[in-house]
Amino acid sequence: MYTFIDLFSGVGGFRHAMEKRGMECVFSSDIDTKANEAYYANFKEKPKGDITEISEKKIPKHDILCAGFPCQSFSISGAQKGLDDNRGRLFYDIVRIADYHKPYILLLENVKNILTVDNGNVIKTIETKLDEIGYTVQKHVLNASYFGIPQSRERVYFVALRKEQKSDVKLSYHPPKQTMKKIYLDDILEKDVDKALFTNRKDIKIDSRTSKHELNPIRIGELGKGGQGERIYSQSGHAITLSAYGGGVGARTGLYLVGDRVRRLSINECKKLMGFPENWKVSEGMQGYQQLGNAVIPTMVGYVYDSIKIGK
Repeated sequence: MYTFIDLFSGVGGFRHAMEKRGMECVFSSDIDTKANEAYYANFKEKPKGDITEISEKKIPKHDILCAGFPCQSFSISGAQKGLDDNRGRLFYDIVRIADYHKPYILLLENVKNILTVDNGNVIKTIETKLDEIGYTVQKHVLNASYFGIPQSRERVYFVALRKEQKSDVKLSYHPPKQTMKKIYLDDILEKDVDKALFTNRKDIKIDSRTSKHELNPIRIGELGKGGQGERIYSQSGHAITLSAYGGGVGARTGLYLVGDRVRRLSINECKKLMGFPENWKVSEGMQGYQQLGNAVIPTMVGYVYDSIKIGK
């Protein structure tokens, strides 16, 4: 049985995927108190706190390091300070832990913008640092829409394999193939949702209606000035990217014409859009939406891990 650690663990997306594959989590860490409460509710284990204050020597030996390291400093919606931001510098905690324990595999996830922020210098630094501590890095932008998840969510997945491989473990990796599974937003919508999710504004404008299914969001209208959080999409397409901090009328989820009314998505619908079961525990209210918007999609982690060939 392979072991793994779960850094910046959130509500447990990486762990859900890895445990389904028979692996054992030997350490988890996150600084967010509410996320840690949700993690405990799901796994009966409370993650350790601030990873910057935890010595690598106190972390158990492991075969795989998993980390969806904080993305706010790389996100288009953030200040894009990259590795100069305190959250961006958390990448160096991954480096020090991997350098000390030398796990076979690093599985990392981040926003697409990490590839271009600071004129590409951030991604060059990341690849250089991982190379210096003994890893060959491959990275791929994968969109959940093309892997059976009805949410347009582009993320960069890093697979870093140890250069010095043991004679009994040989590793190789090729990116997963898109499944193009035909599943759409209307396949996961609930029939009865809280009335508070609906908007009754008088400035709703629907430009078109469509029943044609597509593996991407289909914008059909807007309200207000049509800014972020004011655009309306068809239930026949996919959801837009769930956001941890997006505001406006469609805060966190976007707005959708469901039947003949416009609404945000429920927390259970968002769980489905992130590949979590309905009984997955998150915090109440907008905090739960934020936790899901920050999470990794377990299904995507699974596809990436399953594309690593482990031989002898």
